[in-house]
Amino acid sequence: MKLIHTGTSPYVRKVMVAAHELGLAGRIETTFLRPNPTRPDPELSKLNPLSKIPALVTDEGRVVYDSRVICEYLQSLAGAEAQKLTPPSGPERWEVLRRAALCDGILEAAILVFYERDQRPKELHWEPWISGQESKARQGLDALEAEVDTLSGDVDLAHIGVGVTVGWLLFRKHLGDVLATRPRLAAWYARFSERPSMLATVPRL
Repeated sequence: MKLIHTGTSPYVRKVMVAAHELGLAGRIETTFLRPNPTRPDPELSKLNPLSKIPALVTDEGRVVYDSRVICEYLQSLAGAEAQKLTPPSGPERWEVLRRAALCDGILEAAILVFYERDQRPKELHWEPWISGQESKARQGLDALEAEVDTLSGDVDLAHIGVGVTVGWLLFRKHLGDVLATRPRLAAWYARFSERPSMLATVPRL
């Protein structure tokens, strides 16, 4: 399999952490490509018309995107005996999916702030809009702080989402120290970040 990636994308990292947890990382060849949000990349657009990463080219030549779908695809390859990143049914399934969606929402808001600060000329920054996105991300982090103690047991998609989200925010730093006022989340992240899957996927510029 071939994964179109960049080393700083939290969505790529989510896929790779999942691959490591499922024992599939060795089957994935990574191809570096850094798309620009203002200029769609022709090569990437052939694989994903949204010109976004990650995109996974399967052994059969099929293209799978986005990160949520790729994680499900990897789960299907791992076999019936592998750990389940998403419970198959019941209340536990909806809790994992809800937390995973919460993490994606935090990232979406934070990435919009990052692009506004990093890509758009300073004189064109719309501060009320930036403030609104920052508020969404911080509210999401507060929700994680309130419920992070329930993240226990085998690693699932919610664990991965929380770990990758916090890791990216600490890496980029544009929301400040997001753990300074969230001690339970900080303690959980300190433990989770030591997993081999997280250590193998630390973002690098």
